[in-house]
Amino acid sequence: MNKSQLVDAIIVKMNGTHDRIVSKTDVNKWLDSLESVVTAELKNGGEVALVGLGKLKVAQKAARTGRNPQTGAAIEIAAKTVVKFTPAKALTDAIN
Repeated sequence: MNKSQLVDAIIVKMNGTHDRIVSKTDVNKWLDSLESVVTAELKNGGEVALVGLGKLKVAQKAARTGRNPQTGAAIEIAAKTVVKFTPAKALTDAIN
């Protein structure tokens, strides 16, 4: 599902359950705001808990040696910061 499809699905869900009609512009602004707030929190080393979905947090990946799949030659992969997602129990239970 891409962003446009997500926006459309949110609009259908919200307009079916609320008296107020939600516009595509409102949902796009909300998603853009969510993205910037989450990004800022993770940049500061924090965590973001999305109730019912899971938790986003920052982790460090150590440097390691990898292999080029075409040549088999060893290559050094630099250490980096990654975002990890831990799904909530409710989400895991819902899909199983």
